[in-house]
Amino acid sequence: MYHFFVSKDQVGPETVTVRGGDVNHIRNVLRMKPGERIFVNDGDRGYECQVAEIGSEAVEARILSRTEATRELPARLHLFQGLPKSGKLELIIQKAVELGAFEITPVVTRRTVVKLDKNKEAAKLARWNAIAESAAKQSGRSLIPQVTRVMSFEEALGYGKDFQVRLIPYEHAEGMAETKRQLESIGPGMDVGIYIGPEGGFEDREIEAAKGQGVEPVSLGKRILRTETAGLMVLSVAGYLLESKGI
Repeated sequence: MYHFFVSKDQVGPETVTVRGGDVNHIRNVLRMKPGERIFVNDGDRGYECQVAEIGSEAVEARILSRTEATRELPARLHLFQGLPKSGKLELIIQKAVELGAFEITPVVTRRTVVKLDKNKEAAKLARWNAIAESAAKQSGRSLIPQVTRVMSFEEALGYGKDFQVRLIPYEHAEGMAETKRQLESIGPGMDVGIYIGPEGGFEDREIEAAKGQGVEPVSLGKRILRTETAGLMVLSVAGYLLESKGI
């Protein structure tokens, strides 16, 4: 069943109105007909609906059933991703959304090779958010994670200063005991910052700056992971631990 997102003001007592780009997708790409079923989410509730009318600017659907169940993790996982080369960030965004990330922030560090053209940054951000939306629909998320503007490493540290848990995978961190303790400490309602370096990793002074602001360096094991792997590993383990608690 195809999945679409709407705002709360598009949900009525008996019907849901789909607007925007999804109308073209339903009408001209999927070529759906009245009578077919779709699933719609407003961020809090899910609605199984039957398409009633397909217009040029809106699709009207009759609500068949409602669900209060959320598909979101009980904690908000914020991925601060050092900008990687080529198109790796698009893959990272897609997979991070599938794994339950709440928000993704591209970060420029001292070893970042990619230099974004300021004139093209808005277009890049729009594309990244479109990828997040597509991944949210595919994976049945209850909300669309946001890809924020590109930040410097210092800005990213400040952005997460009030988060309850902040982790920075670092190849010189020793042992997995602290990693395990930190990940198991994540609980409902918490904001969690995960800081991932670009190719080449973080410089030592960046690690020291992070530690000075209370960010915990952690090990991800005996192997050095690529930038596109490290964040996804943390999200996977954190998501597993949270969902295994049955919260």
